[in-house]
Formats: sequence, C-alpha cells, structure tokens
Amino acid sequence: MTVIETPKAIHAFTDDALGDYDATALANALKARKVGRQEVLQACQQRAERMAPHLNAVVSLATPVQPVSLTNDGAFAGVPTYIKDNTDVGGYPTGHGSAALSPSPCRKHSPFTRQYLDQGMVCMGKSTLPEFGFNATTEPAHSDPTRNPWNLAYSSGASSGGSAALVAAGVVPIAHANDGGGSIRIPAACCGLVGLKPSRGRLVDNPAARSLPINIVGEGVVTRSVRDTANFYTEAEKHFRNRKLPPIGKVIGPGTKRLRIGVVVDSINGQPSDAATRATVEHTASLLADLGHRLEPMPVPIGDRFPEDFALYWGFLASLVRGTGRWVVDNSFNHQQLDGLTLGLHRMFLANLQRLPAALWRLRQSIGQYERAMASYDAVLMPVVSHTTPELGHLSPDQPFDTLFERLNRYVGFTPLANVTGAPAIALPMGMTTDHLPVAVQLMAATGQDRTLLELAFALEEAAPFRTLAG
Repeated sequence: MTVIETPKAIHAFTDDALGDYDATALANALKARKVGRQEVLQACQQRAERMAPHLNAVVSLATPVQPVSLTNDGAFAGVPTYIKDNTDVGGYPTGHGSAALSPSPCRKHSPFTRQYLDQGMVCMGKSTLPEFGFNATTEPAHSDPTRNPWNLAYSSGASSGGSAALVAAGVVPIAHANDGGGSIRIPAACCGLVGLKPSRGRLVDNPAARSLPINIVGEGVVTRSVRDTANFYTEAEKHFRNRKLPPIGKVIGPGTKRLRIGVVVDSINGQPSDAATRATVEHTASLLADLGHRLEPMPVPIGDRFPEDFALYWGFLASLVRGTGRWVVDNSFNHQQLDGLTLGLHRMFLANLQRLPAALWRLRQSIGQYERAMASYDAVLMPVVSHTTPELGHLSPDQPFDTLFERLNRYVGFTPLANVTGAPAIALPMGMTTDHLPVAVQLMAATGQDRTLLELAFALEEAAPFRTLAG
C-alpha cells in the first residue's frame, strides 16, 4: 500500500489490528479478543517504521529497547503509546531533545510514568521534542524536524510535537505529552487533536517540576477523541487522587448545565489573531450559543505585565538548565552544545536578572487575579495560538535569537496563563484552513474545574465532529 495520500499529507491508517480505533475502542477490542495484543503491537511497530522517514517523530536509539509495560490490566490494557523524551522510562535514555546530552538508559520509571503505564498501556518508544521543551516547534538544531502529518512542510508544534504527530498520523491512538507553556495544547492545535492541560496537581508531578519556584508543568496526553482524554483522567485518579481538587470522575458526555462563557479573541500580549483563528473562535462561540450557553466578550483576565514576566521566567528556566544541567539533568551535559534558543534565553535572563524577584511576585499574584476574573464565568473561550501553524523553519532555533523571540511572542500569547495560574485548559480542533491544516480553540476554567472543560469538549465534538486523517 502507499501511505502518501497527497504530496502534502501522510498517514498510517490502514486495515490492520489498529484500524482507525481510538484508544477506548482499541482497549475494548482487546478485552473482547477481537484483536490480539501482539497483533496490535506489531501493527504499531510497522506503522511507526513506515512513518519514520516522513515524520521523524520517534527518538532513534543506538540500541533498540523492547516495549515497556507495567501491567496487563487497566482501562487501556495493551494499547500502544509513546512517552515524551523528557520523562524517564526504565531502560530508555532521556535525551530532552538536546545535543548537549549523551545519556545512559534510565534505571527506573519516573513517578508520572508509573501513573501513566498503570493504565495498562505499552510504551513503544520515546517521542521527539525541541531542546528541553523551550520552543513551540519540534525542530531540534542537531537533527531533522518533526513534521506535521497534515502537511509535511509545516510544524507539528511543541514541545510535545512528536507525540502529536504520531497520534494524528495513526501510529498510536494516544500518547504522553506535558505542558510548561502550551506544550500539550500547541501541538494538539497544530495536528488536529484533543489536548487537556489539567489543573496543577491533578496528576503526579515529576521531581523537577515540584522543585520550580512556580510549578508551571502539567502532564497529560494528546488524543483523537474527547472520550480518550476523559477516560485517561478517570483512570489516572485511581492511581493518584489529589484531595485538594474536586474529582473529575467519569465523564461520558456533555453536561446539562447552561454556562456563562467569556470570549477573548486577541492575545494577552496585544497581538491580534489572524483571520482563520478568529473565524474559528467565532464559529465555536456560535455553536456554544446554539447549545444554550451564554457567550459574552470578556476582558483579558490578567495584568498587562504578565507576558514580559513569563518571558523572564522562561529565560530563568533556560539559564537554570545551562548552569546546573550536569548536576541536575545528566552528568554527560555539555552546555557548549546547547542550541541558539536556549543560549539566547539564557543571555536575555542574565541581562534582566535583577527583575526576577518582582516578576516572580507578580506571576504568583496572577493566580488570584485569574480566579477573581473567573468568579463570574464558568469557562473562557479563546484561541490556542495567535495564528495558524507555521511552516518549518519559521521558529527554528537556527534563526537569529531576536527574530525567533519576536516570532514566538507573536505566536504563543494565550497558553502560558494556564501554566502560571494552575488552571485547566483544553485545545480542541474546531476548524480547518483553506490549505487543510487544523485550527483549534482553547477553553479555560477555574482551577479544579477540569470536568467542566471535558463536558464542553464532548458537546462540541458532538455538534461538530472532529476531522482526522483517517477520513
């Protein structure tokens, strides 16, 4: 068979054991013995091999590693998946998308990996990311870019770009992603997927995230269906339940309550959204209004210093990696091999070091500001990013730093708010460009109200079924 559908798009969907199942349907087929576990894993491996030269979404290893699982039980028992290469999986090295590391295989799973694999999934390998997850495109300076299966000339987003490309292309139905400034939602938006950044503390944190002055990192998944995302969080609560947050529980469809939903169309940093993005937000608002919800324009729910404060924190994290990587990340770390974005962020931070204490104070204050702004709203609708998916090279770390930083600020204006405040936010594929690239919207809610977002996502998926490359 040929997997090239057009000169631009590519996918691996075919009539094998994986079919076009989402993760829930595949798990049910495995439980009913309609398909066999080894048959499914073999089909996944064959799809991955066919896609490898086109997508470059799986981390290549010098020594192959066998698939890893923890249990044959669980809601997703036997379902193949990939885990992002900034998260430890026993037997695999963790490369963080960087040429600055030459890591050895990890001796044990990270705490989140255990929560993830406790649902019965089988890790087939590690998915690609940009260096330390700092970029909004998966284009490592030292290797080929990860390509968007909807159009191979375009970015798959980041930092969970490898996972998103694999799910969209049909290699697996669900994959691990994490999000420190939009890294679940941006690749979900680029690749036409569902991506929920959960409330802070909803899932098990890895140690590095817990050690940050402000923990902006949320773990999660990218999927092709709302029910897969909802079922993942239902099962995750069986492994770990944060008693400080309302439970998500079992979400199986739209809610019955009519909600008040704010609408924000232009970026927090003042950047206007492009026409396709604006049209998709407005169309989604109309759908929600038709479903009985009350939609109204909403002021940007945060102070005007937020973008520059977050940019400084972003630089602080890059500087932290550069300065402590050998001791904190891996003893093979060589800062001279870092890419232009990481080094540029480091230099930017050093030039503004004295501003960090005040920036951290304001970022912490934004948590209360956001919660107060949301007191009268059940959710807020906005874009994920300010413009549609860029072509490869537009956000490459090989660009001059000033050019790249300006482009990133113009592109990524909506997502960091949820990371700093700890609020949940979900990306949903609600539109397509004239070039057949996905366009997404984002829904946010108050901290702990993840269930509300999943119920709204079910309603939108039902009203306007999401397109996939499976047809």
